Amino acid sequence: GINAEYMGNARFLPGKAQHTNSYYAKCMLGGIISCGVTHTAVCPLDVVKCNMQVAPQKYKGLVPGLKLVAAEEGLGTKGIWKGWLPTFLGYSAQGLCKFGFYEIFKDLYMNLAGEHLACTQTGAIWLAASASAEFFADIALCPMEMLKVKVQTSPAGTFPTQFGVALAKMSAERATNRFPFGSVVPLWSRQIPYTMAKFYFFERIVNLFYSRVFTQPKNTYNKATQLSITFASGYLAGIICAIVSHPADSLVSLGGKAQNAGKSFGQIASETGFLNLCTKGLGTRIIMIGTLTGLQWWIYDTFKTVMGMGTTGGVMHCHCPQCEPAGAAKPAH
Repeated sequence: GINAEYMGNARFLPGKAQHTNSYYAKCMLGGIISCGVTHTAVCPLDVVKCNMQVAPQKYKGLVPGLKLVAAEEGLGTKGIWKGWLPTFLGYSAQGLCKFGFYEIFKDLYMNLAGEHLACTQTGAIWLAASASAEFFADIALCPMEMLKVKVQTSPAGTFPTQFGVALAKMSAERATNRFPFGSVVPLWSRQIPYTMAKFYFFERIVNLFYSRVFTQPKNTYNKATQLSITFASGYLAGIICAIVSHPADSLVSLGGKAQNAGKSFGQIASETGFLNLCTKGLGTRIIMIGTLTGLQWWIYDTFKTVMGMGTTGGVMHCHCPQCEPAGAAKPAH
C-alpha cells in the first residue's frame, strides 16, 4: 500500500518495508499460498459452478448440485474433488504472478509517473499494475485451467480424472481442444477486469476504512484488527468482482462443453443469450468469489505480517511539493 511519504524511488520509501528483490520474492510466495490454497479449498463449489454453467437443466443450484455430484460420482477425487490438482498447480502459478508482479508493477509505475502523479493518480496506478500482473498470471494459469474445466465438466466416465492420464489425453487432443493456451483470450477477458476490480476496490476500501472508520494511525491498531480490515475489504471487493467478470466466466465454462467444440466464443454467447451469461450461477459465484477474495487477501496479508512486511494499503500521506504545505493524511483521490 502507498502509505508513506513518496520520495524518489517507490521501492525504498521511508517508514515502510524496503521493496528489495527478497521482498518481491516473499510477495510471490505469499501469492502462491494465498491463491493455491484458497482455490483448492473451494474445489467442490467450483465443480458444481462449472456444471451449472454447462448443464443448468441438470444442476439447478449449489446444494442440489453438490448432492447430485456426490451421489453420482462420490465424495473423492473422482467426484466432488475432481480437478483439485490442476486447480492447485494452476492457481499457485497464477498467485505468484498476480500478487508478486502486482507489487513490482506498482513500484515501477509509481517511479515512471514521478512524485506528484504517483500520489494523485494512485487509482490509475493500481489499475495498470493489476492489469499488467494478471496478463502474465493468466498465461501461467491457462494450461491447468483448461485441464481443470475439462476434468470437472466431462460427464462421469468420458474423461480421465487422474492428473497424469488426463494431462496426456488433453495433450494428445490438442488439435481440437487448443491445449495448452487455447483459453488464454477468454481467460484474459475474464481475469483482467476481475483482477483490476479486485485490487482497485480492495485498495480503495482499505483506504476508506482507515480514513473514515479507523482514523488513528494504522500502526496503532493491532495485527488482528488490521487483518480483519483486510478480510472485510477483500470480501466486499470480491462481491464487485464476481458481478463484473461473470459473463466471461460463463463463456470459459461453456467453451469446455463437448457440443461447443470448434465454436467461436461469439457464437456461444449469442446462442446462450446475454442475460443467461450474466445471471446463471451468479449467486453461487458471489458467495464463492466473496469468500475467496476475502480469504486470499487475509492469507496474503497474514503471510506479509509474519514476514515483518506489514498489511497492504492504508491512508496516503503526500508530501510532494505540489501538495505541500498541507501534506496531511488524505484518502487517495
